[in-house]
Amino acid sequence: MNETIQAVLEGGPSELPERIVQVPAPGEDVKVPFRGGYEHFRATMRQQDTVRGTLPVYEWWERTELPG
Repeated sequence: MNETIQAVLEGGPSELPERIVQVPAPGEDVKVPFRGGYEHFRATMRQQDTVRGTLPVYEWWERTELPG
């Protein structure tokens, strides 16, 4: 049985549509497509209580642009 892993995104653009997202695996970086590029988030040691339970917090650390 595959359990969905979710995390809270902190930082980055305030216009991001979702702040609770699925992550590929615990501790792996998260890359969110947004406005012609990607917002990158890294796992922290922190957790946050949410309506979906206690989730790990990922902090924004960089943006990359798509070519073109």
